[in-house]
Amino acid sequence: MPSDHYFTPAPDSTLKLRQVTVRLGGQERELTTANSVFSPEHIDTGTQVLLNNAPTPPPGGDFLDLGCGWGPISLHLALASPRATIWAVDVNERALDLVRLNAEKLGLTNITAVLPDQMPAHVTFRTIWSNPPIRVGKTELHTMLRTWLPRLEPGSDAWLVVQRNLGSDSLQRWLDGDLPAEFSTSRHSISKGFRVLRVKRQD
Repeated sequence: MPSDHYFTPAPDSTLKLRQVTVRLGGQERELTTANSVFSPEHIDTGTQVLLNNAPTPPPGGDFLDLGCGWGPISLHLALASPRATIWAVDVNERALDLVRLNAEKLGLTNITAVLPDQMPAHVTFRTIWSNPPIRVGKTELHTMLRTWLPRLEPGSDAWLVVQRNLGSDSLQRWLDGDLPAEFSTSRHSISKGFRVLRVKRQD
């Protein structure tokens, strides 16, 4: 049996594409997902909570979708802010291929899907949105957040969605204690057992 996970860099399982209909940008849209990526059947509940509760993104700038999967957050951001550049970052190459395919399906040219080490080091972000991969383990999760959240531009926000039962409150406390002093973390909203956390970088 294949042991692929959604955080497997190069899944060995035979690719099985599937079509799903989801609502993004106020319309029903047919997109493509596949096996060995996160939530291939639909937009997962956590991501939907984030899309429903985070504020309208800025009109432009560089945005980061951290742990993009097959792309629902990136596609939402690209539709909402057509002048922005959305960086879709994931370790799963199959997921990145699906982001590119779905962006092409929707005629979106403002999404760039890359592996973490392909992200240009000089780019900073006007906003970061993420449904972070809690199941990779606390050590790896903390390393990932320490790496990317400090790349927020001054005066900007990151929006993270975390299930309460998977440690949203403890993650909020850790973020408040671990990030540099110019960052603050607060609970923005609660829905369906998930917390949307706002990480603010001061001007």
